[in-house]
Amino acid sequence: MTEKNKIILDIIKEAGAIMRSAKMDDGLIRSKAGTFNFVTEYDSKIQRFLEDELSALYPDAVFFAEEDGEDKSGLGDGYTFIIDPIDGTSNFIHGYSDRAVSVGLLYRKKPYFGAVYLPYTDELFYAEKDCGAYRNTERIRVSEKDLGSSLTAFGTCPYDRDKLGQKVMDLAYELFMHSTDLRRCGSAASDLCAVACGRLGCFCELVLSPWDYAAGSLIVKEAGGSVTRLDGSPISYSERCPILASNAVCKDEAISLLSKFV
Repeated sequence: MTEKNKIILDIIKEAGAIMRSAKMDDGLIRSKAGTFNFVTEYDSKIQRFLEDELSALYPDAVFFAEEDGEDKSGLGDGYTFIIDPIDGTSNFIHGYSDRAVSVGLLYRKKPYFGAVYLPYTDELFYAEKDCGAYRNTERIRVSEKDLGSSLTAFGTCPYDRDKLGQKVMDLAYELFMHSTDLRRCGSAASDLCAVACGRLGCFCELVLSPWDYAAGSLIVKEAGGSVTRLDGSPISYSERCPILASNAVCKDEAISLLSKFV
């Protein structure tokens, strides 16, 4: 791993420490566009910290971050950071520990480095392109279980529930009936890391934003898995899209079950 990317790991752990230090009250919470879409002062504080520290490390990098909203100018031609200061803000507000800091780094619009830190379990997941995936210092791999022998996970698209609510429940039922059991943790970055280290056979959601999966998708791929849309086509790093992360054994069956929901 490059020295710069080692420093990113230190930075993301410092961001996680800011999250752990939070003392929440209702005055720190604001609504954003969409249903039940919230942002806290800590989302903004952590994002500012990440942008300041990472821009000092990569001065020419472009930033594409959740609290800036959708970037209409597209990804940069050099380095682009895609960051989510708190993935799982609703969990954060309600005191659930499933939340993460996610930092993805693209080079020429392709994933180059990704790191996801889960501050409440002190698990740091990271991957550099073509160098494998790690949890803390341990190399990780996706599981080799088929769908029927795996736990699976899904996201509920809470901000699009008016349009997608029934479809989400239908998708969840399909997964539930074809796997060992179903999980919903509320942080896509965390779920992607769970696929990467073999806890889950697959994770899917009908709509996610790039900051939800930019880091985690590379971690899954470097752990031997795949990340595609529900029909197996490539994902986008510049706009929202459906996501299916899976191990190699689950992939084809999951696509056959879920492609109808595209």
